[in-house]
Amino acid sequence: MSHEATAHLSRADKILGRLIKKVGPCGWKPDRRCSPFETLVNSVAHQQLNGTAAKTILGRFRALYPGKRFPSPEDLLATPDERLRGAGLSRAKVASIKDIAAKTISGVVPTSRAIARMEEEAILSQLTTIRGVGPWTVHMLLIFKLGRPDVLPLTDYGVRKGFALTYRLKELPTPTELLEHAEKWRPYRSFAAWYMWRALELE
Repeated sequence: MSHEATAHLSRADKILGRLIKKVGPCGWKPDRRCSPFETLVNSVAHQQLNGTAAKTILGRFRALYPGKRFPSPEDLLATPDERLRGAGLSRAKVASIKDIAAKTISGVVPTSRAIARMEEEAILSQLTTIRGVGPWTVHMLLIFKLGRPDVLPLTDYGVRKGFALTYRLKELPTPTELLEHAEKWRPYRSFAAWYMWRALELE
């Protein structure tokens, strides 16, 4: 699908085509081993932080549960807030990941098998009932866990900044401007978003 997607994007959008040529083949690979619970917790940790800072905090967070690759929802709920705050998570993020854990146990957060069969709109409406989980967080799950090919995280700073650099704009595009331009990227907007993130690394 990757070759098909880059061929379509290069034909549909010459400027994006030049970026694709510069970056090379798409290296986006969804991580299907992660449960929706784990993916949501990771995404919340990344909110409003750069990748390096988020990785550091997640490393400290996982270190609270020796012998486990990742805590279970029950482990997380049993952890005092102060210990999670000590790992570098803000008060709001602690409340959010505890709600993700509770909603996983109650079934609001589906299993990997169940979520794979769900439509994107249903996933979005179900998961945004969780504290601290907005469209951006769900879009990260759709892209990086489920590998859905046509997801565009309109509010993502990296995508908007990469777009501004690629198309030589003085200011970041508004979500509406980005959405309008991205019509020509369908049905491979996730791939285009991946290349926008790579555009930042080229600078």
